[in-house]
Amino acid sequence: MKLTGAQALIKSLEMEQVEVMFGLPGGAILPVYDPILDSSIRHVLVRHEQGAGHMAEGYAHATGRPGVCIVTSGPGATNIVTPLADAYMDSIPMVAITGQVATHAIGTDAFQECDTTGITMPVTKHNWLVTDVDDIPRIVREAFHVATTGRPGPVLIDVPKNISNAQMDWYWPDGVDLPGYKPTVTGHPRMIKEAALAIMAAERPIIYAGGGILKARAAEALRELAELTGIHVVTTLMARGAFPDDHPLCLGMPGMHGSYTAVMSMQRSDLLIALGSRFDDRVTGQVSSFAPDAKIIHCDIDPAELGKVRRPDVPIVGDCRLVIEALVKAVKHEIAKLPAGSPGRGDTTEWDGLLSEWRVSYPFRYQQEADGPLKPQFCIEQLRDRSPSDTIVAAGVGQHQMWASQFWRFNHPYTWINSGGLGTMGFAVPAAIGAKVGRPDKMVWAIDGDGCFQMTAQELVTASAERIPVKIAILNNAYLGMVRQWQELFYEERYSEVYLSPDLPDYVKWSEAMGCVAFRVDSPEDVGPTIDKANEIDDRPVVIDFRVDYREKVYPMVPAGGSNDSLILGPWAEMSADDRKAAGDPNAV
Repeated sequence: MKLTGAQALIKSLEMEQVEVMFGLPGGAILPVYDPILDSSIRHVLVRHEQGAGHMAEGYAHATGRPGVCIVTSGPGATNIVTPLADAYMDSIPMVAITGQVATHAIGTDAFQECDTTGITMPVTKHNWLVTDVDDIPRIVREAFHVATTGRPGPVLIDVPKNISNAQMDWYWPDGVDLPGYKPTVTGHPRMIKEAALAIMAAERPIIYAGGGILKARAAEALRELAELTGIHVVTTLMARGAFPDDHPLCLGMPGMHGSYTAVMSMQRSDLLIALGSRFDDRVTGQVSSFAPDAKIIHCDIDPAELGKVRRPDVPIVGDCRLVIEALVKAVKHEIAKLPAGSPGRGDTTEWDGLLSEWRVSYPFRYQQEADGPLKPQFCIEQLRDRSPSDTIVAAGVGQHQMWASQFWRFNHPYTWINSGGLGTMGFAVPAAIGAKVGRPDKMVWAIDGDGCFQMTAQELVTASAERIPVKIAILNNAYLGMVRQWQELFYEERYSEVYLSPDLPDYVKWSEAMGCVAFRVDSPEDVGPTIDKANEIDDRPVVIDFRVDYREKVYPMVPAGGSNDSLILGPWAEMSADDRKAAGDPNAV
């Protein structure tokens, strides 16, 4: 069967069972857009190429399947560099297809030409410039294989226009032959045994669960390990929901804005079981003072992560799910060898008691007065309590992202979508749209800041036009809030270029102009009823402009580059117990 390169490309995507792709046409990719009209693949027309990339990411986060975006050459390609870098940092499977000028014009500075493969090489697992039309099916199959195996990540296929127009004899390869690419998925038996013995001996163990748990679909295996051993679990920003927040062994999020209990449990542990986590600087703080007494078990699919930041005592290369399942068997084997009546492992009674004490004494705190300014934490708690428990939450980057992670209760995996490693402002709106496309059966809320919202809000036009009923909560404090917080704490309150204005733009009018239903909330008593109204609307996007207190800061906080031992608890910690009781703190002791 004779096909053009463009037809072969679309047919190859169909063979990879692609259901939807996000994109924007242009000259160099135009031949590929013609066969889309005859394809079963749904195309979502975005308003900016960056939106296409973030929608593909959101889709992949929510479904576990690779997200696909398609854009033209030159500025189309450069506009998806940020989503590619974001996906690369957070290990998101994504396939980007870009148009390119004809092969004979490459290198001549032709119209809308750029070195796409060169530009994107540092932020993709691999990329391909197609120079022979016969290679298209093979390259597509390889691209999806690379994106979804080993440590997942983004890949890119750059297709010159003359290749799209050329003729080829259709075929579909039986398999993939990549001799230099063979990820290790099964953990080494000796390392598994060493890890089991270390777990049995530890008296202050902590499971440090990272985003790799979700990528490996290992949430159930993680729970089995925790419950078998009785070891408490911290879930990083990328792993929220990998272990249920309502589980008695869950300590929540560690890191720069993590809970006191999660941060200090790692600092005081004698064994850190790092599963699919990469010892990110936001978690470790000052590396030299991080968890000084802890022995390290580190499991990761990517061998480059082992020893990159902290040298492991027990390194295990492999798929997290397979390794955890093997570790469960190994621990059970060690338990079976113990004499009758033996406690089974190191005595953790004192440790468990200390963790319980910390949880009671140092919860996340804020104060919402009935007639006072609206607190962002209160808005998030109301969103949480008035939405289904399996609601998918997408966040931008900044204070609102941290509050969302702190105050939402993630009891289901794959319901938290955010930009962790790259910290991309503007991520939330398009990522929420992509998630809703992938999971139309789920309610999807984007929790955004006013600064982030202004970067990609135009994609709500896409949501309206495509009938994608996402819901957006803007925590509008009229500032670049996290930057302002740093300036207040570390730059002597010298607020340089962070004020955004609460009324410019008018978020309600802007949202309505984009086809959304929109509300403005100024007072605490209006928060709940407005959220209820928003949740009842399911035929178009909804935006709520919450006018929140600009003075509110995210606590706890570890100063950048500082030790986790220097965790700042915030104003609540400076108050006496009597003052906290008077202020309405139910946890005051």
